[in-house]
Amino acid sequence: MRKQFVKTENYSRFTAGIAAVEQRGAAEAGMMLVHGAPGLGKSHIVGHWAAETGAVFLRANVDWTPKYFLVELAKAIKVDPSGTAQQLFGRLLERVVEAQLPIVIDEAEFTLHNKAVALEKIRDLSDRAEVTVVLIGMDRIQQQIGKYKQIHGRIAQVVEFQPASLVDVAHACEQLSEVRMAPALMAEVHRISGGRMREALNVIAAVERLARLNGLKTVDVADLEGAPLAFDWQSRTPKMVRIGVAGPNRTACAAGGR
Repeated sequence: MRKQFVKTENYSRFTAGIAAVEQRGAAEAGMMLVHGAPGLGKSHIVGHWAAETGAVFLRANVDWTPKYFLVELAKAIKVDPSGTAQQLFGRLLERVVEAQLPIVIDEAEFTLHNKAVALEKIRDLSDRAEVTVVLIGMDRIQQQIGKYKQIHGRIAQVVEFQPASLVDVAHACEQLSEVRMAPALMAEVHRISGGRMREALNVIAAVERLARLNGLKTVDVADLEGAPLAFDWQSRTPKMVRIGVAGPNRTACAAGGR
């Protein structure tokens, strides 16, 4: 499978949110929340943006404390992590202000333990440095942060990731697959993945593997009918290709692209 970044509708929503944060009126309200169900591509999309812009990407841990966050940030931006929390905060603030470094915190639920003291420290740094901070979390994180008014009031934009559309999945198939997929098979990739882009990528890889085993350069639904392309761990059953499930309208949409 090709190594390439696919710009989906979630990517468009995210970049629109970033643009709005960067154009905010209140300098201290520089935080953005990205949330949604697992597998929708939150970390992948925000990580790609961070790599392009030079933002610092950190993944929170279950045992994060304010000092733990400061040390992890210091390691990431090559600042001396020694000394007291107050001394370290001062060095980090100076460096972040000087470089105007945006900061991303993935798995931000872990910053909410112990009355959100770790997130309070992140908010303090965001306030004083006036840089963009992106928090990435699961479905309920917006309600959880809502309990802390001082933090919630600093969030300038909220972007909820949605399941990938058929157009998104078809676009991914076209860009990433090293075998050509018929529109009906792209629709099956969408159905089997349920719009979860992480699973869609695994299904595309499975299609490629089966195509190679059968010596196929172009693959249609009939070539893979009954083939298991993924596994449903809840029902403990394979997810198999079916002919005629997608329907003509969905197939036409896949063929039409964006």
